[in-house]
Amino acid sequence: MGSTDVKVSPITLGGAPLGSMPANFGYEVSEREAIDLVCAVLDSDIRTIDTSNGYSDGQSEERIGKGIAEYGGLPDDVVVVTKVDAKGTDYSGDRVRQSLHESRQRLGIDTLPLVHLHDPEFHDFSELTAKGGAVSALVAARESGEIRHLGLAGGDVHEMARYLELGVFDVLLVHNRWTLVDRSAGDIIARATELGVAVVNAAVLGGGILVDSSGTNTSYGYRPATAVTLASIARMREVCRAWNTDLATAAIRFSTREPRISTTIVGISKIGRIEPTIEAATANLPDEFWNELEMLVPTAENWLDAPLV
Repeated sequence: MGSTDVKVSPITLGGAPLGSMPANFGYEVSEREAIDLVCAVLDSDIRTIDTSNGYSDGQSEERIGKGIAEYGGLPDDVVVVTKVDAKGTDYSGDRVRQSLHESRQRLGIDTLPLVHLHDPEFHDFSELTAKGGAVSALVAARESGEIRHLGLAGGDVHEMARYLELGVFDVLLVHNRWTLVDRSAGDIIARATELGVAVVNAAVLGGGILVDSSGTNTSYGYRPATAVTLASIARMREVCRAWNTDLATAAIRFSTREPRISTTIVGISKIGRIEPTIEAATANLPDEFWNELEMLVPTAENWLDAPLV
């Protein structure tokens, strides 16, 4: 993973659905289902798990921790990544330290290999970067060995770029913004690569619309998609059919074939989706196929974060 010594698999299990977030994903996941899925993942080629202190008020971490315990412990080659949670508006240094303590307890991991500053764009930049604030608390945790590496995970790429330039992060996580139909993260991925910061790509299915074969889902990135984006997705779906593949496979492979991306996070809540996701990560699709899809990418004004003028 970039200049770090962290080894990751091309696909990372996205742990958000495991906490059961029906408002986001449209379905419930029981604790038993989540634990069984974690055990199945630990038996698979997926060697990286991503979660957050804030997913379902800690339930995602808790269930992942229970799955690891039931499996008999975390295999040496598996990395669990988490993110600190602000608990509403409290993104103080004290809250960050408490969040790290909660994550260690739930996951059963003494030294956290990678912890992200999560969704900082929803908080005041000056407060988070002030002396004694969230960023300095995370840097101190890394210096003390409580965590090994420090990441930056969020949405709005323009706000995220301000944090990236602080020069303290080892990893950048972007979501919904480097996909088949949205390239908002192009500049920040280039900048991270220039700085030697590893890049992780999440939500490559756009919140579900790029896995929906029926065309009934009209939301991209948890907000209404533009008419242009919907039309592009429909045409991309037709191209995939013509090449004997499907849009979900193309969406995952689009990310895993990008050499600047260390790993691609895919939310999985059903054991039956593990192997198809792994297969999608290495699908053999020719350049002609990708050229056809590239011609259908919506223009920048249809992306979640249009380029600044």
